[in-house]
Amino acid sequence: MHESITIGQLSARSGVAPSALRYYERLGLIRAERTGGNQRRYPRTELRRVAFIRISQQVGVSLEEIRAALDSLPASRTPTASDWARLSATWRQRLDERIRLMTKLRDDLDGCIGCGCLSLQRCTLYNPGDTLAGEGPGARLMLPRPADDAEAAVIPS
Repeated sequence: MHESITIGQLSARSGVAPSALRYYERLGLIRAERTGGNQRRYPRTELRRVAFIRISQQVGVSLEEIRAALDSLPASRTPTASDWARLSATWRQRLDERIRLMTKLRDDLDGCIGCGCLSLQRCTLYNPGDTLAGEGPGARLMLPRPADDAEAAVIPS
């Protein structure tokens, strides 16, 4: 058996709770081998996969999409730079859109924080008579609107 680590060691090294690691394993995101006593042993390379899962989740990628990405990587070898480049290219547009939206949100909220909406004429969130209800649920003034950007990406929560 190649060098492996226990679930406790993987948890300590990755910062991910053992329960989450078992969940990732159940979803097929990571894999463990079993000892004769049915204890989990993770190849040390699973640390990289767990790091990839955590970072991907933090930027809004769903576990389903993460699984599809990881399934496209070779199981028998460490991913190469070209493997990672291929994966990042599939998410680049979405990440760029998230960055744009977060920048807009930060800039727009600078004027809101602490203002108490003393000037509804300048408020970026003011929606008199709920006129935007016909466009759908959510923060219609803050999210990209189809009329403003025909190629606006849907940002997952």
